[in-house]
Amino acid sequence: MVVAANLGFPRIGLNRELKKAVEAYWKGQSSVDALQATAKELRMRHWKMQQDAGIDVIPSNDFSFYDQILDMTATLGAIPARYKHDGSTIDLDTYFAMARGRQQGGVDVVAMEMTKWFDTNYHYIVPEFTKDTSFKLSSTKAVDEYKEAKAAGIDTRPVIIGPVTYLLLGKAYDDVNPLSLLDKILPVYAQLLQELQAAGCSHVQIDEPMLVMDLDDEAKAAFPKAYGELAKASSLKLWLTTYFGYLRDNLETACSLPVDGLHIDLVRAPEQLDVVLDAWPKEKGLSLGVIDGRNIWKNKLEASLDLVQKAIEKHDADKILVAPSCSLLHSPVDLDAETKLDAEFVTWLSFAKQKLDEIVLVTKGANEGYEGIAEAMAVNKAAISDRATSARINNPEVKARMDKLTAADATRKSAFDKRIAEQQKVLNLPPLPTTSIGSLPQTQDVRQMRAQFKKGDIDRAEYDKFLEQKTAEAIKWQDEIGIDVPVHGEYERNDMVEYFGEKLEGVGFTQNGWVQSYGSRCVKPPVIFGDVSRPEPMTVRWATFAQSQTERPMKGMLTGPVTILQWSFVRDDQPREATCKQIALAIRDEVCDLEKAGIKIIQIDEAAFREGLPLREADRPAYLNWATESFRIATSGVEDKTQIHTHMCYSEFNDIIASIADMDADVISIETSRSAMELLDAFVEFKYPNEIGPGVYDIHSPRIPDTQEMVKLMQKALQVLDAKQLWINPDCGLKTRGWDEVRPALQHMVAAAQALRQEVKQQAA
Repeated sequence: MVVAANLGFPRIGLNRELKKAVEAYWKGQSSVDALQATAKELRMRHWKMQQDAGIDVIPSNDFSFYDQILDMTATLGAIPARYKHDGSTIDLDTYFAMARGRQQGGVDVVAMEMTKWFDTNYHYIVPEFTKDTSFKLSSTKAVDEYKEAKAAGIDTRPVIIGPVTYLLLGKAYDDVNPLSLLDKILPVYAQLLQELQAAGCSHVQIDEPMLVMDLDDEAKAAFPKAYGELAKASSLKLWLTTYFGYLRDNLETACSLPVDGLHIDLVRAPEQLDVVLDAWPKEKGLSLGVIDGRNIWKNKLEASLDLVQKAIEKHDADKILVAPSCSLLHSPVDLDAETKLDAEFVTWLSFAKQKLDEIVLVTKGANEGYEGIAEAMAVNKAAISDRATSARINNPEVKARMDKLTAADATRKSAFDKRIAEQQKVLNLPPLPTTSIGSLPQTQDVRQMRAQFKKGDIDRAEYDKFLEQKTAEAIKWQDEIGIDVPVHGEYERNDMVEYFGEKLEGVGFTQNGWVQSYGSRCVKPPVIFGDVSRPEPMTVRWATFAQSQTERPMKGMLTGPVTILQWSFVRDDQPREATCKQIALAIRDEVCDLEKAGIKIIQIDEAAFREGLPLREADRPAYLNWATESFRIATSGVEDKTQIHTHMCYSEFNDIIASIADMDADVISIETSRSAMELLDAFVEFKYPNEIGPGVYDIHSPRIPDTQEMVKLMQKALQVLDAKQLWINPDCGLKTRGWDEVRPALQHMVAAAQALRQEVKQQAA
């Protein structure tokens, strides 16, 4: 009999209860007991929801206060020395200090690095390894949460990050090979499995998504070594779980492991089913990820059931599980909360709660045949057909414009050397110019006024007057402290993608479609359902108002086509490349209108450029070609004298640096403060030709760096790059920070620039 399984559920809560509870704790407004009570209530609610839906295999330990990799670091006791952990059970304050840094009570420690979780917009805290790193079971979270569920009558399957994936996702700091730590880490994994077994657990889900990546021989050899030890550690049934791609050449490795079951992603890689069925031992369990865990479109039940039926023909039905492609962490919680979506649109969608029903329906169809779910299948087919034929999907004008695109539309008029000379004449900026990335603190009064405007409690005129006042105050302050290129603060914007999506045709929105990005940061992705176009200017009004408030050059701020694509729920009925180029044409229109309005610097953020990179090397060239072309389509309609900036954050750039250069932005700003300028190495080794702003201020941490700290970071940059190439800026936008943090940090940044200019001048003399 086929079984319904889940791999993970969103943690944040339908109303973002976890976000609010965590942030209240950070602010000292609630106790650790209150935070833990909220967490327990959410876990119980979600377990019960899955149980009520009919899910047979329910996960535990998928909950986290920040992210699952940080949880594994805490579990393994791999705490960097700067946090002065005493080896006891890790406390929440140390846990959060690793994620956010800490600067209080005489303690001043920086956070650990953060980067994207494979090719998603979810972030994880990167483990740090040295030759002296030791491991000790320092958190029993996985055991405690299993017991918590069991006490409520729900026998769960705990989820843990596998040892090889954990080590490969970490970062070495003294030339130690992370895989050389495998022998040290395995006893702690063994102890964890033994404690789970002692608690009554029978099955464990071990996530090894690195198995869908390109692996060298050493990495492949680590898997049998690791799982040989884990299989001997207990009698637990181990479910090896992969997602986000195709096993390909790693299938043989997976099949050789002494595990009891394998999960494969059949949404990202349905083509792997046949080869897996031929290779995977028939006496072992096989979990089929046929429900999309990363998008919000209603599942095509017939197509999913066809895949499961194919598996049943070759494999024992009693060994088969129906599951989502990956954890439902990447989906909003519940479509039932969307009370304002029109009747047609809502029938096209499925959130995490609804995906549970889809899992159960496919499982029922597998056990009872197509006739067992005939009524549900008919409703499903009607919704799929309605979406495919809906007039709101297709825009002939957009398609005609796409057909006319040529190489000239993706090429600036002149090369960078000529452009930068023209820009310097117009802008007249000092060496090492200072700027910030875009947004300024979205304080409580800003959020309250936005909420009142959305509710209709205040009219447009009153709201705009308030926004003008906030914008003018922010620009005046930036002028006073000496920011060379100020930003207007983006007070009119709710989110860097959602704001633009609301102004584009072919894009829809939800009320409560929140997903976790990192820690307590939640985003509400737009839903790109049809052909995309820009009916009218989106930012010109606020950019021109901002420019009227200062004599300095004001940056126009846009989000790039690749980032809008990556941070949206994207239509699945045409290639992503086509959708991206449609967005690029809409952004191009906005860029040209900003230039006509007198804006001399325009920043088009591509924070998600690397995020979209396929996980396998062989698949990357095609993506990089259309992604860079999309950016150039968006930016190549302007004159040489208009300076184009872009911004990227929390990514490794070494493997895509040539494509970043091909984007041909005049200035790029990147995150470098958490890595102490290490991420700059790629630009140095490549001899990046254009200008670059390496971040000197980690905006995801509440700590305030002093002037000398920023000077030291920029001195590292000046050792390898010419001062004429360099800008000084924070790592990212400042909307999530408070003014009490931002004011001193930016003042320190300006002071650092002034000190560095003196150094450069003296060295040149």
